[in-house]
Amino acid sequence: MSQHFSLADCDVVGFDLDHTLCRYNLTESALLIYNSFAQYLVTEKGYDKELLTVPTESWDFCCKGLALDLEEGNFIKLAADGTVLRASHGTKMMTSEELMGIFGNKKWKYFTDASMASRTAKYYFFDNYFDLPAALLCARIVDYLTGKSNLETFDFWKDILASIHHNYKVTAFKENSGMYFPEVKSDPGRYLLICPESVKKWLYQLKSAGKVLFIMTNSHSDYCRLLCEHIIGNEFTDIFDIVISNALKPGFFSHQPNKRSFRTLENDEEQDDLPFLDKPGWYSQGNSDHLYELLKKMTGKKEPKVVYFGDSMHSDIFPACRYSNWETVLILEELREDEGMAPERNASEPLEKKGKYEGQQKKPLNSSSKEWGSFFVDGDLGLESTESSMTFTWFCNQIHNYSTVVIPSLEAIADLPLDYKFTRFSSNSKTVGYYPKPPLALLSNGESLTTK
Repeated sequence: MSQHFSLADCDVVGFDLDHTLCRYNLTESALLIYNSFAQYLVTEKGYDKELLTVPTESWDFCCKGLALDLEEGNFIKLAADGTVLRASHGTKMMTSEELMGIFGNKKWKYFTDASMASRTAKYYFFDNYFDLPAALLCARIVDYLTGKSNLETFDFWKDILASIHHNYKVTAFKENSGMYFPEVKSDPGRYLLICPESVKKWLYQLKSAGKVLFIMTNSHSDYCRLLCEHIIGNEFTDIFDIVISNALKPGFFSHQPNKRSFRTLENDEEQDDLPFLDKPGWYSQGNSDHLYELLKKMTGKKEPKVVYFGDSMHSDIFPACRYSNWETVLILEELREDEGMAPERNASEPLEKKGKYEGQQKKPLNSSSKEWGSFFVDGDLGLESTESSMTFTWFCNQIHNYSTVVIPSLEAIADLPLDYKFTRFSSNSKTVGYYPKPPLALLSNGESLTTK
């Protein structure tokens, strides 16, 4: 495999939508997501009303890459080899002594290999900005239940799933039910960031260069349309040859075609199953095998080269790389913190305008957690975090293994020529795949870091 990656060499360019093509005002959207779950739990499931008030400092708990033991209520930060680096019970961080007593130097009991699923009946991995508010909510629920009756095992996850279904079910957008969709529909400018002109120009440049462009998102078609029309404009249908909504990733990549057919859409309602795809258009569900057959037809090539941009390791990067052998570009907004980039506003929003929830949250979700530290690296269990003891986290190892390159946003590469040669990740270096530069947490330790 070549040491370099170039968009000019790709025949097809695909994009996830949420937090990839469409960037969010994370301060506003995080609290909306949190409140949409908390309101349901309090009003429908009888949880304590204290969950509705979020102390400003509580947001520091949010960190990508944490696993939640659904039965024990413990949050786990894993090293690349599966041992535990840090942990908390609810929001209460464990001491080094507690860590050693509970976990020792052994692999976490649910750790199997580097491709662990993020959704099982035993644990859940939090790996994107839609997840993180729920992580804080779950931790606060554990605090409440522990304080109320000193529980040692927990059964609240079914209620979290019910709140997700209530707010995000297929019909919620059309019915204007739940809290999330009605809020975004009423004031999309509060939550969504307009696509920069440089990115729009770049998309047209890709199109003019003969690339096939597609969107593939787990969002349903009605919400997908709202996002695209708001951030790009009605012309988004002229830019993208194929739009796939309700893709049900990662199953889109891992399921066989007979398990998950594409469906046509009419007025945002899913219609007939399709035995195959024969033309560009807007579809729902589906599978990567049938999509690739269409891409062969559209490009006239037996093995068209596909690159896919996404923000979720679980839903986008890992399955696209592992099952479809696509090139993958991870959008990692945490890199923006190292660049000193302030949280963005819409250009049309007055500077003096304060968001509905903005006063409640000071720490952006794409900044480091003081409690959990960097999600790239950490110290060995029970040891002080010195350079000699620092090691890659499991999340960071996933990035290196399954991403071609990592960027902070599409805007970061929009002004580059299409034949720009990115240096891809390799077994010889864990830092070269980041553009425009590696995170400071890795640079400060150089290549001395270990994967254990």
